[in-house]
This record gives sequence, structure tokens and C-alpha cells, in this order.
Amino acid sequence: MDKLGITIPGGQSREYSYTDKNGGFYYGMTSIDDWGDWYAGWNIYAKRIFADYRLHVDGERLYRKDARTSVYPDRLIRHYGKAVETFSLVDEPKLLYVRMDSVQGKHISLMLIGGNVVDARKDGNSILYTAKESPENVIRIAPVKEVGIEFADSLITVPTSSDGFLIAFGTEGESRKVIEDFRQEGEKWLNTRSQRIQSLLDHNPLKTNQDSLDHALAWIMLTNDQLITHQHGGYGMYAGLPWFTDFWGRDMFISMPGAVLCTGQFDTARDILASFARYQDTISTSPTYGRVPNRLNLEGVLYNTTDGTPRFVMQVHDYLKYTGDTAFVKEIYPSVKIATDASLRLYTDEKGYLTHAGADTWMDAKRQGRYPCSPRGNRAVDVQALWYTQLMNAADLARYMNKEEDALCWSKAAEHLRLSFEQDFVDTATTFIYDHLNTDGSGDMQFRPNAIYALDLISDSDLKMHETKEVWERLVYPWGVSSLDQYDEQFHPYHEQWYRYHKDDAYHNGTIWLWNNGMAMQRMIENGQQDIAYALFKNMNRQALAEGAVGSLSENADAWPRAGQTWVRRSGTFLQAWSNSEHIRVWNQYFLGIRPDMLNHSITIDPKLPSDLKEVDAQINVGDGTLRMVFSKNGANGIYRYEWTGAPVSLKLNIDSYQALEVPVSTNSSVNIKTDVVSLKVEVSDASGKQIANYTVEPDAAKLEKKQQQDAYFHNTHFAKPSYRENLKSMSRYFDPPLTYQSVE
Repeated sequence: MDKLGITIPGGQSREYSYTDKNGGFYYGMTSIDDWGDWYAGWNIYAKRIFADYRLHVDGERLYRKDARTSVYPDRLIRHYGKAVETFSLVDEPKLLYVRMDSVQGKHISLMLIGGNVVDARKDGNSILYTAKESPENVIRIAPVKEVGIEFADSLITVPTSSDGFLIAFGTEGESRKVIEDFRQEGEKWLNTRSQRIQSLLDHNPLKTNQDSLDHALAWIMLTNDQLITHQHGGYGMYAGLPWFTDFWGRDMFISMPGAVLCTGQFDTARDILASFARYQDTISTSPTYGRVPNRLNLEGVLYNTTDGTPRFVMQVHDYLKYTGDTAFVKEIYPSVKIATDASLRLYTDEKGYLTHAGADTWMDAKRQGRYPCSPRGNRAVDVQALWYTQLMNAADLARYMNKEEDALCWSKAAEHLRLSFEQDFVDTATTFIYDHLNTDGSGDMQFRPNAIYALDLISDSDLKMHETKEVWERLVYPWGVSSLDQYDEQFHPYHEQWYRYHKDDAYHNGTIWLWNNGMAMQRMIENGQQDIAYALFKNMNRQALAEGAVGSLSENADAWPRAGQTWVRRSGTFLQAWSNSEHIRVWNQYFLGIRPDMLNHSITIDPKLPSDLKEVDAQINVGDGTLRMVFSKNGANGIYRYEWTGAPVSLKLNIDSYQALEVPVSTNSSVNIKTDVVSLKVEVSDASGKQIANYTVEPDAAKLEKKQQQDAYFHNTHFAKPSYRENLKSMSRYFDPPLTYQSVE
């Protein structure tokens, strides 16, 4: 973990965040003094506590702009001229630790910043403030060691021997106790937190010939893990910091594969699914009967989305594929059945399509909470793909439960939808896949990224290639996937341009959404174009390491660079769960090509590594074991080694353009594969190292022909390029003063 430290270059400042894995997070800037963002500083249970703090040595202020700052997954360290500050949180208790070392002076002082703290007073050997947004609680500041304390002119001053400050939140009694406990158990708390973070790294090791790749994926995994918290009686995932500290069903289920399944956090995944199932709407007369929540927060439950419930069922199925936890099938099946039967009975039309309100898809922005900014009829293309998958997954679980009547019903419904889909959603004359069907059945011609989620419902392989390339060249910029083609009259080039339009009008009408990168890259990789996909993947790695919030990917970005810039401005949340999670998922499942199906005791191995990678050593958590992959390449010759520690499974090998091969392996077996232009040779060894089987297969003529067609079709494929012009409808007006969220035009 110590090797992951990122030192911020002089003259720069970057955002950073830490959570306590419960209801609190700290949001700061590395090198800015008195940062004034709305959510700056400590936030607990959706309440702002204080914005920032200042440090002094012998009355002389320590300026962050003059410090050398390094950010680590578990702490931040600032080297000033006269002291070294180490800032960290602990798991669960509401406490901040500001340690001061190498102090050149006799006294250190701390001052809280921000208008959310009031009524300062001394309480024994600590200082109390009332938290303005949580008046029943206090902020208690005390020295790390029990020493004398002085308080004057808002400065809390203690001897250097105190080692720094503790800042606690809670009732007077709770805050006093947590400081007393830290003095007794603090090193243990800090070590437990560091060990938890290190353990996640240890269970997901990665070493390639590109250090930047290794470090970026480690950071993205760890910052994403900040969002997995324990509230509402179970685990869930914040949609993003700093704004979305709720459990959002849609966002969470999109995030689960990359966040908790690919990383092997199976107990957490199980708990998330079980927890959300408890909040399912099971009132048969309710207008949202069968749905799981779209949003679960301290104020209540909202069911205002169509795609969240299909994704819930899909994640139940994905969890079972990764774990083989058949006992969970019995526990969760009633929720799956209600969700599926309710949709069939209440929300589908005569063709089997899942219907919805105009803003009940992921493109859900509304002005004044009433008017959809990007209405999508009542049958969105991605929703139909999700609904089809829900039906197929539910039928699979029904068969496992010996519920043949359910399985037959849901399978028939899925087939009914599939047979209708190409007829209604594909314009064969223009090879165009509609974004949605309007209420009158007509197809909408806006070009958005949503159709790439429905390509599994398309039988024509040429149309699939066409859609993939069109999306890439029209919507996929080097910085991510735009939500609308730039030649559409509704296109908004910048997410935030308040002098021209309301921010929500741009949210899904041009703004970049990084979570769509995952599926865009997946479709390229499925077409054998991993080098094209990897160009985008590398750009996201660079963002995590060198731009914006340390170690994370943002929610959004502008579609076009601003005047005088060569790269776009990031926007939305600085740490977004589905952006980070989809990055991890596409790496594990499509670049490494590890796709488990433990319900059927098999693992597909279909690596599609870009030409930049010559060496890879990775470990994937599957079921009760681990699958280690060691790869090296020298020209046309490749060497793969797979080491399996779990219960016996079949490895379904799909390597390059060779014939597919299914290889049974037992516990602690290893599979060695060598490829050249002539053949693929496989040797299987048991736990003792004894060779027990070997295979040789030749190139597959059909695969070779398909690869040639794909390479020819995607030759010279490029990123979308901004087409600047003066007559954009969205930029035609000017508001002074600028619009605000409350503006009604």
C-alpha cells in the first residue's frame, strides 16, 4: 500500500476523500488553504460538519500551498517547513486523527474553518463546537495525549509533546468516549483499517509490464471501496461523493460486478442483495409493486426507476455465477419471483416490452422535478435488453429451484420479446437501432449510447459491428462516452454552462458519462479490437493517477474541451461508483477474459490482452478459490499459466483464434498453455505437479475468417472528434445573471 503514494507536484492541487465505511466522509484539497466547496471537509449522515482546519506552529501558520503533499489509500501526509502532518480516519467511529511530527517549535495549534460550527466552548481538556446542521451533536477537539490545552482567538493550542489532535463527533458523551477509546486503542484502530485496505490489495494482486496500469487499477479499486458502507441494517454503496451519499439501486447494481464480485467481496455482495430485497415493494396494490428501491436514504425509500429491478435480478444471478452459493438461491428466489411476475402482469405491453415513464431510465434528469430533460418514450432500448436478461436469469433460477412452471412462463416471455425486438427496434434501411419507441410505436432516431447494451438481442453480426463502430466514432471521445451525438439539435457541449442553459438540460444531452466506457470497450473487445479499447482504458488510468480526485474516476465530463484547452473539464461527482466499477469489470471480464459460471461449475477463459501488455500476473477470486493467471508474450509465441485453488471445475479455454477447448481441473491444479502460429498446446498438472493430461489444438478456420473480417471493418477506427460550430441551438441564448438550479425559463 505504501508504494501507491501519489505526491502532488508543486503548483498543483488535487481532491481527495476518505470514508469511515459507515456514514461519514472527508473531502479535501491537497494544496489549497481554506477550501470553500459546499461539501468541503467532514460530512456525516448527509450533514455538513465543518469545512476545513488550519494548523500553526508557535503561532506561525502552516500553508498547504508550501507543503509537499502525498496521498495514500489510508492517510494523507503534508511535509511543511516546520512540521509533518498525517491526516487519517478510522473505520466506523466518528473520529479524525491529525498527527503532528518533526515539529520545530514548542506549541501546535488547530483552528476549525467553516460556518457550520458554532457555540465554541471549553469542556475540561477539550474544546466543543455545536454542529449547525446536526445541533443535537457536538464536535470535540482534544490533544492526542492528555496534556494542557489553551483556547483563544479560535485557536486550540497544545504542547508539541501532544503529538497532534483528535476531532470527534457525536453527543457530548459519545464524543468524549471515542477520544478516550482512541487514546487506548488508537494504534489498533489505525492498523485494523490499514490491514483491511491492504487485504483487499493482497486478494487482488496485479503485476504487468506497465506500472501505471497496476497502480491505477489498485487505486480505483480502493477509492471505489470507500463507497461501500454499512447503513440501513446492511451493506450498500454510495452512488458517488460528495453528493450521492444514498444507496441508489440502479447505480449500485451496475457497480456490483466491478466493485464486489471481481474483487472477491462475496459476503458484502450477498448482504447488499439481501438488504435491498428487504425493501422491495411487496404491496400488491401499489403502483410500484415488485420494484426494489431506486433510492434508499435516511428519509425514506423511492422506487422511481424501471431499470433498477431488472439489474437487481441480474446481480443475483451474477453473484451466483461468481460464488456458486446455491443456498442463497432459496433465500432470494421469492424476491426474484415477485419482481418478475409483477413486471409481466403490470408493466409490459402486448409485445412483451417493459414500459416506463419518460424519465424512469438511467437518463432521469427532470427540471423542477417535473419535466424530463431527455424523455425516452415509454420503451427504451436498454431497458428492453435488461428486461430480457432478467427474464432469462429468473428462468435459470427457477429451473434450479425446480419451479418448472415459472421457468417456462419467463422463458416464453423472453422469447416473445426477442422475436419482436429486431422488427420494432431496427431500421434495416438505414442500419439504425432506435434509442427508444415512442408511445405511438414509432422509433426515435436520436443517436445515444444505449443501443450497445442491447446488441445481444441482435442476430446480424454485421449490424453489431456497425453499431459498435458508429458509437465509437460518434460518441466515444478520448475522455469518455457522450450521451448524445454532437450533431443532434439537443446537443449540449458542456455539462456546466449556466450562462447558456440549465445544467440538467445538458446532463444526458451531450455530457460524457464514464460508466458507459465499460460497455463501449466490451463491445470493441468482443470484436477482437482490444487495442482500440485499451486506448480509452489508458486515458482513464491517467485520470485516476494524475488528474482530478486522487485515485478515482469522475461521474461526468464535458463533451468538448473549453476554449484554449486540449482536454475536457471533469464534472459531476469526483468519485462515482459505476465509473470506477465498470473500469474494473471490463478489465477482469474482457481484457483478462475471466468469466465464472459456478452454478455450472465452469469458468470461461477468453483473454483479449492489448499489444502493449507483454507480461501479466493477476489473481481473480472465484467461488471458494482463486484463479491465478500468468501471461507472457514474445512475438507470435504466447505462454499462459492458470493456477486454480478451488473445488473441481471445467476451464473453457477460448484463446486467440485457436479451437475452443474445455479442460477439467481439480483443486490446486495448474494449466500451462503455449501458443505459436501452428498450434495451442495445453498441459494439466495436479496438486503434486504431476502432469495428468495434455491437449493440442489447431487454429479454428471460422475464427480466423471472422477475425480477418473484424480487423478489416475496424481498421482506422478513431475516437469521436469535437466539431466546433457557432450555430448550436443550446448555445444560442445568454443569461446574465446566470441561471441557477431554481431557474424557470
